[in-house]
Amino acid sequence: MDKIKSHKDLNVYQEGFKAAIRIHEISKSFPAEEKYSLTDQIRRSSRSVCANLAELWRKRRYPKNFVSKLTDVEAEASETQVWLDFAHSFNYISYEEHQLLYDRYEHIIAMLINRCSNPERWSFKQ
Repeated sequence: MDKIKSHKDLNVYQEGFKAAIRIHEISKSFPAEEKYSLTDQIRRSSRSVCANLAELWRKRRYPKNFVSKLTDVEAEASETQVWLDFAHSFNYISYEEHQLLYDRYEHIIAMLINRCSNPERWSFKQ
């Protein structure tokens, strides 16, 4: 953990940020009628993964709060997967794009679960 100085140094944050950028790009092609529903929702949940990771980083000195925030991040990643399912079902994204992003969020969730199982590894040494 010595070389990790901020939330931006976390691999899980970097993966989430790249995924959110990709979702923003692909959602530009969603129909205008989806602006206040699917488009906003998928952008919000994907960005929330990163925002919650920043909050989580600051709460790492409190193991219970840290684990609670980890579950919040996991929930946002799972919500993003649901919106990806809708986007694919409505033919707004291809099967390949859906699978690529869905699998990226599966990887993010796996990293979060690993951290949840070992919160003391990420806590401050007091």
